[in-house]
Amino acid sequence: MSSTKSERACMVCGIVRTYNNFIEQGCPNCDSLLSLQNSEENVHACTSPSFEGMVAVAGPEKSWVARWLRVDGFQPGMYAIKVSGRLPEEIISSLDAQGVKYRPRDGSVQD
Repeated sequence: MSSTKSERACMVCGIVRTYNNFIEQGCPNCDSLLSLQNSEENVHACTSPSFEGMVAVAGPEKSWVARWLRVDGFQPGMYAIKVSGRLPEEIISSLDAQGVKYRPRDGSVQD
């Protein structure tokens, strides 16, 4: 399943929301890091309209799928399996400065 025009996925956590939800409410997991709320520029830079698959995660702390997607510490919601795109370097540097290691969700990083 591919994304529809209005859906976007956060490039940090993978949660899928509409463009308007990201603008109005930000990311429920990453907004303190990315400041998406009320920032079209940040929403365009930190979310992607191109992603593969979606998984509904209702109880992230108990779900093996949530552990596999590395979202077991995040809010319940719809998560993309893969998110195309990379964060801009300045945002990656900002995350590093905040002690957050960015892990691309495009499948390029293997454990």
